[in-house]
Amino acid sequence: MQEPESGLDILNYLNDNVAVILVGTTHAGNIGAVARAMKNMGLSDLRLVSPQDFPSDEAVSRSAGAVDIIENVKVFDSLAEALKDRQHVVGASARVRSFPWPIVNPRVAAEDMLGLISTNTAPIKVGYVFGRESSGLTNEELQQCNSHVNIPANPSYSSLNLAMAVQVITYELRMTALQGLDSQLLKTVRDGKSGDWDEELSSQEEVGGMLDHLTRVMVQTGFYDPDNPGQLLPRLRRLFQRRHLDKMEVNILRGILKSVEKTIK
Repeated sequence: MQEPESGLDILNYLNDNVAVILVGTTHAGNIGAVARAMKNMGLSDLRLVSPQDFPSDEAVSRSAGAVDIIENVKVFDSLAEALKDRQHVVGASARVRSFPWPIVNPRVAAEDMLGLISTNTAPIKVGYVFGRESSGLTNEELQQCNSHVNIPANPSYSSLNLAMAVQVITYELRMTALQGLDSQLLKTVRDGKSGDWDEELSSQEEVGGMLDHLTRVMVQTGFYDPDNPGQLLPRLRRLFQRRHLDKMEVNILRGILKSVEKTIK
């Protein structure tokens, strides 16, 4: 069935701006199954971080017609590299972590992401991150995400394979997009005009660079002891990841840090 014109606008927007990132995938067949799930939901940007078996004929065969996605996969050595151009990152987590982070279900994750579209000056580059089949994402990897998404499956049998998890989360994204949230969202995408925020969101690379800069300055001032770190850095990362800093805000913070460095020298 033909989607309505407004629906096509938002779906094209998602295909252009949403990436699925798989970290440390063990089985090549799962990569193919994820590609199939993505193509079902109208997405095409698949990124792999240190896969154990890729390229692979099994990935191609399991893709069941999504060979174009497999052929255009981007492979990275680290999650930071895979995310450096992303501005909003959601990490899939099946476990409750000892260090709390904003966590939502797939529908709310989709609503939050699409809400960013309608209030920012440029297209939002989004990444959905999925971890290893056996152990998921590490705490360090999850701390590179703005929020976490958890699928509220049956607690007595909550195990989902990788492709199932991708299918559920991207399905909710597609359905929320088709509902449009509100007419203003579709108008924003259709007209190619900005929302009411005055600066483009910073990328993960830019936020990471600012956090590295902040860490160096805290060491120089004696505020942070690398030999006794505690949870200071994860808490600071959570603070800035939660706020979605724009490019001007990152530049202002780095300017302040440079002035501190100049003063202490």
